Amino acid sequence: MKTMTMMEAIKEAMSKKMREDPNVLVFGEDVGAFGGCFGVTAGMFDEFGEERVRDTPISEGAIVGCAVGAAATGLRPIAELMFMDFLTVGMDQLVNQAAKMRYMFGGKIKLPMVVRLPLGAGISAAAQHSQSLEAWITHAPGLKVVYPSTARDAYGLLLKSIEDDNPVMFLEHKLLYGFEDELDENMDPIELGVADIKREGDDITIVATGKMVHEALAAAKTLSDEGIEAEVFDPRTLFPFDKEALFKSLEKTNMALIVTEENKRGSFAGEIAAMIVEDGFDYLDAPVKRVCAMDTPIPFSPVLEKYYLPDADDIVTAVKGMF
Repeated sequence: MKTMTMMEAIKEAMSKKMREDPNVLVFGEDVGAFGGCFGVTAGMFDEFGEERVRDTPISEGAIVGCAVGAAATGLRPIAELMFMDFLTVGMDQLVNQAAKMRYMFGGKIKLPMVVRLPLGAGISAAAQHSQSLEAWITHAPGLKVVYPSTARDAYGLLLKSIEDDNPVMFLEHKLLYGFEDELDENMDPIELGVADIKREGDDITIVATGKMVHEALAAAKTLSDEGIEAEVFDPRTLFPFDKEALFKSLEKTNMALIVTEENKRGSFAGEIAAMIVEDGFDYLDAPVKRVCAMDTPIPFSPVLEKYYLPDADDIVTAVKGMF
């Protein structure tokens, strides 16, 4: 076992696959000698060289389009965008090309590409560099969406994402880069579509993603002191989604609270709620509730940003209001 931050785990997963397969390469803005905007690719340029760790122009459309073309012609590209917000510039290449190409070609090609997307608020990066836009990409059939909350999950899920023959969007919350975890570098890849119970409980299921998993765990500790045992359910992949595991949890707890960092309106949290109501309604003893960010642009001011974001206290308040 080895202790790593999530940043280190992501780098190690990429490096491992690049050592195993010469067709795997990484590219993006400043990922080379500079080591990436958040330092995730630091040192990879020295090991693999400029042909496989490539700096790109400041054009997300070009980066995503290059990934599509490289994947379609036999490579396994890993494209890094500095911020998920800038995926909007590459959405045509992603949604109209990457997501649809295997289907429109009758499955005759593979499209093994990973797009790494740092996202989330909490560092006062303001409205254009802090968004959580997972609902946009989960809406497009043909894309797989992965969202780890720990270094171990990030390592195992990224190994599997690089092996996958479909486009995978790999979400990395910026505030989780420094979170440490113990992992075995020889561990098997983690299958996509398999959720993880981060804390077991009998009274309510809290479905949380990304950094909100840690807020949910903190809330669960507080609730336990007051006699409410919450189960913290981490989907790990948003698509494919592990509905079977979720319903197994709900069969035990009979209550569901969904916590994400997205703006509440149109959020993927709403999609999870719909899954529960459509297919798991008989398990419920109370209405499904959501805790999400406010429906406003993300403030720059640290005080306002903290007010904007959901946290453990908000989760505790929501859970108590359900009993």
